[in-house]
Amino acid sequence: MHIRQTVIPLGGEEASREESVPFERAWLGVVSAEHARRASRHGWIQLNHGDRRNVARLRRGDGFVFYSPTERLGDRAKLRAFTALGTVADDEPHLADEVVNMGARGTLRPWRRAVDFARVRAVGLHTVTHDLALTRERNWGYRLRFGLLPLAVADFEVLRGAMERGEESPRSPTGPCAP
Repeated sequence: MHIRQTVIPLGGEEASREESVPFERAWLGVVSAEHARRASRHGWIQLNHGDRRNVARLRRGDGFVFYSPTERLGDRAKLRAFTALGTVADDEPHLADEVVNMGARGTLRPWRRAVDFARVRAVGLHTVTHDLALTRERNWGYRLRFGLLPLAVADFEVLRGAMERGEESPRSPTGPCAP
């Protein structure tokens, strides 16, 4: 797995160039598509209603992808899509400036991480399910309830390629795949 990084030369060297830097780790975060769009628009992520624990597990340079089981929090209709992808861009979690109203749960200031999101298109789970090690695990969807799970770097690469192309996987089944 590689990310592109711009190299700015010192002194009289040639103009900047892009080079690949290998990813060491990747993560899958679970939020609604609506929340994924908002996060990618603002360049940050928050997980588990702003709890610090999961975002503290991430390191600068880690690959990150959002899986969205639904369009909006609480929807019954299933979306089942990978909706945003990027690279963790900071060293530590930070408290958001704004206070978020959680309805009956009150208000909170969520913990967030900065992420450099790539310009990609959402890809349905059914388009890549047979290409991912993650979905070969028995009861793999059960792990999604934790909000964040480690993702094999190879799986991140598969998702990045599919989301950059915005195409259907040639080995995909035609119907949706649980969860």
